[in-house]
Amino acid sequence: MAAIRSLMTLAFLAILGLAACAPIYRNHGYVPPDLELAQVVPGQTTRDDLPALVGRPSAQGLLTGSGWYYVGSRWRRIGPAAPEEINREVVAISFAPDGVVSNVERFGLEQGRVVTLSRRVTEGSVSEVSFIGQLLGNLGNFQAGDFID
Repeated sequence: MAAIRSLMTLAFLAILGLAACAPIYRNHGYVPPDLELAQVVPGQTTRDDLPALVGRPSAQGLLTGSGWYYVGSRWRRIGPAAPEEINREVVAISFAPDGVVSNVERFGLEQGRVVTLSRRVTEGSVSEVSFIGQLLGNLGNFQAGDFID
């Protein structure tokens, strides 16, 4: 009787251990399916038409508004291992200056293409001088009268 009980416990633990190693999949982002992208005609579809056809983008070109980017990825996690990205798709829709779609491109992880989703570039009045350069440039500009009232 004790042998059957320990055999059943061992079988239960083995099944539980195998279930813990089953892969867990997660999907992030949104990429429009090919059927919806077929409705986007370069040279005819405008920026205002896109939300009704394929939905709002995951990201947009920040400075010029020249493109919409739809990004989707699929991740797999097995047991205690770190999650691994197994699939990534990026759909880039480019616009002409008048707001008409000029190009629709699809990129994947297997192609190794890098798409810049945003650039952190700020145009300001300070040019060619870094923050540290500004601080160090002020070191010699103090006078004793500035500290004494």
